[in-house]
Formats: sequence, structure tokens, C-alpha cells
Amino acid sequence: MKRFIVLLLAGIMAASTLAACGTTSNTNETAAASQSTVTEQAAQSNNKASTTEAQTTDSSNKNGQQTITTANVTSNGVINASDMFTERDLTQTADTSEAQSLTVSDNNDLSITSAGVYVISGSASNARIIVDAGDDDKVQIVLDNVTIDNSSTPAIYVKNADKVFVTTASGSTNSLTVSGSFTADGDTNTDAAIFSKDDLVLNGQGTLNISSTDNGVTSKDDLKITGGTINITCTSDAIEANESIAIADGNITIKSSKDGLHAENSDDNSTGFIYICGGTLNITAGSDGIQATTAAQIDGGTISVSAGEGIEATYVQINGGNVTVNATDDGINGSNKSSAYSVTVEITGGDVTVNMGQGDTDAIDSNGNLYIKGGNVNITAQSPFDYDGQGQLSGGTVTVNGTQVTELTNQMMGGGMGGGMRGGMGGQPGAMQGGPNGGMGGF
Repeated sequence: MKRFIVLLLAGIMAASTLAACGTTSNTNETAAASQSTVTEQAAQSNNKASTTEAQTTDSSNKNGQQTITTANVTSNGVINASDMFTERDLTQTADTSEAQSLTVSDNNDLSITSAGVYVISGSASNARIIVDAGDDDKVQIVLDNVTIDNSSTPAIYVKNADKVFVTTASGSTNSLTVSGSFTADGDTNTDAAIFSKDDLVLNGQGTLNISSTDNGVTSKDDLKITGGTINITCTSDAIEANESIAIADGNITIKSSKDGLHAENSDDNSTGFIYICGGTLNITAGSDGIQATTAAQIDGGTISVSAGEGIEATYVQINGGNVTVNATDDGINGSNKSSAYSVTVEITGGDVTVNMGQGDTDAIDSNGNLYIKGGNVNITAQSPFDYDGQGQLSGGTVTVNGTQVTELTNQMMGGGMGGGMRGGMGGQPGAMQGGPNGGMGGF
């Protein structure tokens, strides 16, 4: 019995040494174990998404690498993020024991054709880092004080791989600039300073500055950001992906003439979601700050958006974090972009501040249902709420123009004015099947 107890305690101690925003397991990359377990008891009576806080940790793994995250795990939000991020996603330094060292030079391409870790340094004009590896290859590019200034092509171009990590080395400052009009690669419109046809992860402990005459970072698959300082200035979308954008950590500053974060697959409206559970985002955008086709879910982090429209998706769910929106159109907008979801705006937690400009603007606008179940919501606007379906205020603290309210007024007379009185509606969000489930796959 004593031997059993010793082994049991050892197992518990080992499992508690790693923390992650979300985890998964496979034969090649063991996921980080969360220090806390999401349980059914954690679910609130107001149906708030169940979350567990992942503690910041500097504990080293077997390669001396550090896993760093300050995020919340959500198991049953509109997006199931329980296996969203892997240990390698969240590890902010690469294992360079067998890495290759490369240097960029003017008018030359660095070609990476196989899996591995590649440490890159130097300054160059009209140079590219091209990844054209196997379908199962995972490539990690470590930027160690790299400057690339191109006129018409991406600085980093992922043609083929299973997954590519772009990691900034600790203490490094890296700059990727495209200053002219992008030139297509055959049928591929390579229109970003970092352009990837496959899964892409940005992380690290350094700084990455991106300037582009079109998009900043594009992934035609899934895109994750888990660390580093990232500054993007561009004339189109700053960060865009076809399938999903997931952010666990990092200090991200965006100045975009179009959208800050944009997730959309023009061929499939059942995909294209955005998930944020940590980090600091400062977004200034000419159009939308955060736009997703299916769902935009915020579980943590500090997010500040100044844009025409702050946050837009078919289903917008805020479960935590500190969110500030300054907008000139709609602050938070649920619009019919996807057939996979019922149009809904739902706030279950966090601190949400929405400041609206003058004119025909709505702080929270849902072309379907609006539910406020928790959190602190502070609105400054002529029109605080506009919903076409059900409106329910059943929890939290809601303040409109300095006065706490206990019911949802409705800008649109056809939306059921007066139907949002606290506790006066039993309606719940519509069925949400077949949408994002957090399963980005692979590692």
C-alpha cells in the first residue's frame, strides 16, 4: 500500500509541472498537462462556459525549453478549446541542439526542404525564406535578428509542410517588410509578408516587426499565436487565416487599413473561427477589429480595439478577459455569415467596455439573439442594444451611459422590445452543431 501511495503522489506531482492554454497528445509531441481540471461543477448556473485558469510557468522540459502561458482553458464554450494548443505550440524557445544555422543574403532564397529547426540571422533585400517540405514535416524557423526588405514577394513563404513554427529568439528584434506590389506565384496570390499554405504558429521571446502593402500574416489553414512581441502595420488584413486564428499569449499591436484579425474560407462558410484566451492585443483597424465567419470567442486576455466595427461573427461569445471596443459602426455584432450557427451575441463573463461614436451606431447589435449572463458590461452609446431575436439579461452588471440597467432596451421595434427583462425569458441560444470544435489537429 505504501508503494502505491508513493507512486500515486509522484504521478500527481509530475502532472502538475506543466500548464497550458489547451492540450492534446500524440506519439511525437506530448501535450502540456493543465494544473487544474475542468469539472462539471465549474459550470455556472447561468450556463457560463466552464473555464480553468492555467498558471504562468517557467518550468523547463527535457530540452531546457520553457512553456509560458497566461490563459484560461474553456471546455464547453461555443468553441471547445480543450485541445487547441499543444506543448510545442506553447514552448517559446526551440531545441537548437541539432539545428542548422543559415544567413540571409541579398537577392537570394533560403530553401528549406525537410523537417527540422533552422536558426536564421542576417539582413538582406529581395530575399525569401521558402519552406517546401514534405506533407508530414514540421519545420521550426528561429529568427535571430533577421531583417528582410522585399519589394514584391513574401519574406517567409511556406509552400508545403505539415506545420511551420516561426519563433523569435530571446532578445532578438526581427523585421519583415514588403514595400511594393505583390507578385503572384503562379495561381497563388502570395499577398502577405508571411504567407503560408499550411498550419502556422508564431511564438518566441523576441520581437517581430511586420510592414506590408497588403496583408501582414496569412495562413491558408490554421494560425496560432502563443508568444512574443508582434507589431504589424499593413494596408489590408493584419492577421488572416482560412480555417482559424487562435491566440494564447503574446503582445500584439496592429495598425491595419482593413481588418485586424480575419478568419474566413470563401469556399466554406462552416469554418473560419477566432479564439482568444490570453495575451495583450491592441488593434487599430479601418474596417473590423476582429472578424470571423463562424464564431469569435474570447476567454481571456486584454484586448483593445479601435475600428469601424469592433468584433463581428455569426456567434460572438465573451466568457472572460478585459475587452475594450471603440467603434464608429457596431461595437459587437452578431451577423449571419455562417449556416453552421444561430446568430447570437452572448456575454457570460469578463469586463467588457463599448464606446460608440455618434450617429446610427449600436454598441451590441445581433441580427439574432442577445444574451448577457454575467460579467461587467459598460456601454456608452446612443443605441446600446439592437437585436432581432430574443434578448435576455439574466446576470452580470450592465451599465449604460453611467446608469446600471436591469433590462435590455431594443433599438429595433421589431426585435421584441421589453422582452429582455431580467429573468423574463427562458430562451437559450439556438442549436450550434457542426461548427468549430477547437480541434485543429496534428501538432
